[in-house]
Amino acid sequence: MPKGAIYSIAVSPERGQLKKEVPEAEVIENYGIKNDGHAGSWGRQVTCLSRESVLAALKEHNIDIAPGDFAENIQITGLDLSSVKPGARLKLGDSVVLEVTQIGKEDHPSIVTKTFGISLLPGEGLFCRVLCGGVIKKGDPAEII
Repeated sequence: MPKGAIYSIAVSPERGQLKKEVPEAEVIENYGIKNDGHAGSWGRQVTCLSRESVLAALKEHNIDIAPGDFAENIQITGLDLSSVKPGARLKLGDSVVLEVTQIGKEDHPSIVTKTFGISLLPGEGLFCRVLCGGVIKKGDPAEII
């Protein structure tokens, strides 16, 4: 399987906020990322976006935003996430395994849309639950397993 890498990791203490980039994060089994407002007992514990999709959107809309500004937890580079379906699994770093529970979500007037005029999560976001936890860092390997 082709391998990619974690481009960025971002968290926010509460839902409905833009996330701030962090160099590493503790990912907790059946919960999500420690200190992130989306963690909990549900199917959208961690959100992932393709770095390549983010770059395309930035170019198309002529905007410059930081990792986490699309409200994603993890940007992954070097993998074709558009082919991933619910039930697929992603391995991040040495031990973290995420299971994709849904792709996209209902589009509502989110902080992202209000701030930047566009949002990628409703169409492209991979929403995942954590099967195996661990610590991940920017630059760690990422793969579809």
